[in-house]
Amino acid sequence: MSCTVNAPAAIDDDASNHGLAAAPSLERRRLRAYLLLLLADVGLILAGFLVAGALYLGKFPDPQALRQAYLLLPIFLTIALYQGTYSIRSLIDWRFASTRVVAALAISAFLLAFVAFYLKTSATFSRMTLSLGLIFAGLSMVLLRRVAVRLIEQRWDGFVRNRLLILDGGPAMPVKANRVIVAQEYGLDPTADEPHDVDRLGQALLNQDEVIVSCPPERRAQWAFALKASGVHGEIVSEMAHELGALNVRHYEDADATALVVSAGPLGLRARAVKRVFDILFATASLIVLAPFIALLMLAIRLEDGGPVLFVQQRTGRGNRFFAMLKFRSMRVDGGDAAGKRSASRDDDRTTRIGRFMRRTSIDELPQLVNVLRGEMSIVGPRPHAIGSLAGEKKFWHVDQRYWHRHALKPGLTGLAQIRGLRGATDEESDLSDRLQADLEYMATWSLWSDIAIIARTLLVLRHERAY
Repeated sequence: MSCTVNAPAAIDDDASNHGLAAAPSLERRRLRAYLLLLLADVGLILAGFLVAGALYLGKFPDPQALRQAYLLLPIFLTIALYQGTYSIRSLIDWRFASTRVVAALAISAFLLAFVAFYLKTSATFSRMTLSLGLIFAGLSMVLLRRVAVRLIEQRWDGFVRNRLLILDGGPAMPVKANRVIVAQEYGLDPTADEPHDVDRLGQALLNQDEVIVSCPPERRAQWAFALKASGVHGEIVSEMAHELGALNVRHYEDADATALVVSAGPLGLRARAVKRVFDILFATASLIVLAPFIALLMLAIRLEDGGPVLFVQQRTGRGNRFFAMLKFRSMRVDGGDAAGKRSASRDDDRTTRIGRFMRRTSIDELPQLVNVLRGEMSIVGPRPHAIGSLAGEKKFWHVDQRYWHRHALKPGLTGLAQIRGLRGATDEESDLSDRLQADLEYMATWSLWSDIAIIARTLLVLRHERAY
């Protein structure tokens, strides 16, 4: 990441004073931006329903359309404020902001319809006006967020939070910050106890949302003390924490001890529950719908050479534990490779006629829906690899030790790597590295909507030039 260095303007030309100009408060800017977005949303909802009433009922303003908007607004504002529609991330990520505001609008509409039904007032509502009003309002609010984020990027120099990096003889820290200062150049000393020295440090930290200090180990306790006294969010660079991959710090009051949090599951309990329920519903529905087709495939495999229908292979699953993965057998009985040391090739002589068809269309993976119901796999996740697979001439974990990290989630029938075309044999080490990067990205950014999107895009890549 690049590091932006802004030379602070001096308040006093006296070199001994080491004056620092205070940073402008981005907190106030953020609050104004939130308020403007909120007021704009109110206006766009009203405008959307007015336009809907004019188009459908031919009245402007239409009292019925306005009544719907007035009833919707308090519900929308409550939901929007509760779910963080107006947050820091909404100022820098228009897709996130759009998703939040559309979700708030949809939930509000559902609640409005629910309440109107039980109060027996829904008969006085125009469904078409409500629908058109929601569509107009939703589209305009999404457009507003795209424009707002672009304006913030241009006028705020890409920063929505003030971040100060103080260099005090510690390791290099190429983090993106809107102010970087060298402590010695400005007389910043965490051990100083003279009021003027303490005031100098206070001036440097004024209006800062985040302060990061890079200093030698022997000065970390002193800087920690100074930052706690300043009332800002303070961080101190630690090589040991970096080497351990620390995620957080946990305090044990009863033992008067502190520990570094170095690992955590990629998904919390609620997210895992949502993902599991989705997996069960999707797998069950798929097996029911595809049952006749699956029966025909099983019959075709059996009739071709009289061998077993299923091929069972040991794969690595969640927590780096083995599980028996199911596939429709696509190769001759004597050509099976339980260890997976030999990847399938384009003109593989081990593949049967029905097997070539199944592998080209990826339908040999359908039995893994049973693995999903058994809780060994998920619909979407990192694809499970055979134990003996090689990237070039190396085992996967010898190419990149982060390979084991991908097993923090259940393996999936499809995944982010697959829809990006990263599938087939791993002839080169880069074939694995690209897939691993996609898997880790998926784990870090999981959402139910991303799973649904990946499933939809999978339908477009069932046939692929590397599927053989």
